[in-house]
Amino acid sequence: MSFSPPPLASLRAKTLNNPGRSHGWYWIICVLLVIGIGLAISIRIVIARAQPILRGKIVETLSARFNSRVELGDLHVWIDDGLHVQGKELKIFGLTDPNPLEPGVQPLIYIGTFQFHSTVRSLFREPMHVGTVYVSGLTMNIPPKGDRQQMIDLHQRSAKTRLIVDQFVCTDANLIINTAKPGKQPLEFDIKTLRMKEVGAGQPMPFEATLVNPKPLGDIKSTGMFGPLNEENVRDTAVKGSYSFTNANLGTLNGINGILSSDGKYSGVLGRIEVDGETDTPDFSLEVSGHRVPLHTQFHAMVDGTDGDTYLDPVKATILRSSLTARGKVVRLKNASGHSIELQVVVERAFIEDLLKLGVKTDPAIMTGRIDMRASLNLMPGEGHIAGRLKLAGNFHIREGHFTNQKVQGRIDSLSLRSRGEAKLAQEHYEENVPSDLQGTFKLEQGILSFSDLQFMVPGTHADLTGQYSLDGKTFDFRGNVKLKAKLSQMTTGWKSLLLKPVDPFFQKHGATRVPFRITGTQDQPHFGLDL
Repeated sequence: MSFSPPPLASLRAKTLNNPGRSHGWYWIICVLLVIGIGLAISIRIVIARAQPILRGKIVETLSARFNSRVELGDLHVWIDDGLHVQGKELKIFGLTDPNPLEPGVQPLIYIGTFQFHSTVRSLFREPMHVGTVYVSGLTMNIPPKGDRQQMIDLHQRSAKTRLIVDQFVCTDANLIINTAKPGKQPLEFDIKTLRMKEVGAGQPMPFEATLVNPKPLGDIKSTGMFGPLNEENVRDTAVKGSYSFTNANLGTLNGINGILSSDGKYSGVLGRIEVDGETDTPDFSLEVSGHRVPLHTQFHAMVDGTDGDTYLDPVKATILRSSLTARGKVVRLKNASGHSIELQVVVERAFIEDLLKLGVKTDPAIMTGRIDMRASLNLMPGEGHIAGRLKLAGNFHIREGHFTNQKVQGRIDSLSLRSRGEAKLAQEHYEENVPSDLQGTFKLEQGILSFSDLQFMVPGTHADLTGQYSLDGKTFDFRGNVKLKAKLSQMTTGWKSLLLKPVDPFFQKHGATRVPFRITGTQDQPHFGLDL
């Protein structure tokens, strides 16, 4: 036995012969539509009227879940193509005040405003899914190290709720890492924007962030992976990514100027983030000199993301034609706003004129030649200019030096000729352009270079001096003893030579002439003479 559907023509005929049946279906659909609309309106009315009750229930549930005080300023819930939730001023408190430096008791987490939307189907998935959560004005107060167990407990309790947020978008966030160390200020990060995907417990999260760097002022953009959060020790939480920092105005730092850009990569854990990057400042200058020079650096650093301390090993910098290498640390100080910079600097075969152009106001630089240097650099935080806060101490050696001031170099040439017994050539202003060799121990403080041991050598002369030189070139003051190859009477001619012959033995010692010597005056008007 077989069955075949009736012909289409016969169906049409039956329908035409029974118009009441089609009208019946029409009315059923209309009634169901009215019931649906009425039900939707009723649900919205019920939700609207129940929102204060719902807000209280949410606060009660969160308080029980986190075992802590919870406050919620306002809450709106409505249905429109799914569930919409909007709220403001959510506060979750801890067992203790994480930041006693601020007035009142600070919450561990504060959210200015938040909103999200989810389809009904997503709410019943396992785990529950929410599309995009928008947050503005987020503040996270990380307690001092000894009190961070409450943050771990908070996270563990929240992890019991199986929830995945497909995307988390946050603007104007502030992360505060507090410390119990006396006099040490909390470490703060201003986060302009933060986007995270697939936010859930126990898994790494991709992120995009823009951080506001206060000094030098500029935005740092970063992308990477964060987590999963290490609940036992936050410092061991993994992080990896890259960053770019562009158009940073160094003028926000007292005493220096220029526009800096930097990019690099980082990886590790929060307690030890390894960073490799480069910086370029094509117009770098110190206010003490005002000369703009190109500055390029390559660096490897270790950053403690929980307190902001940075350890540099190494930094390789290039200034004009010269290079230097530095190692050290940038750390926050107690009872001070800012960071202290402590570096060990090594300079090998650099051009002295490049370094002088950066640090000394005189132009052209007072000397040319090659320099080797070892120095300790310390820059303390503060509002004053860098020249007043910078301290240097070390030793140096300048080879094949020549003075750019013709008066100074002429005096050096004359001294060399006379000390070798060529007084006649010196009187004729013979231009020999002899090289100078300088080496010694120095200290820079408050813009003054002090030399406790300065050896100055030109052919025929060896001087041992101590003294000071100001970076603005206004002051020379060096005194010491000079050892000359020639006798005093051989350093001049005519009747002066005859008069000096009787005193030659008084200045002779170990086969050389030794006399007290001084250099005073300014960079433009130096004075050389015997310090008798």
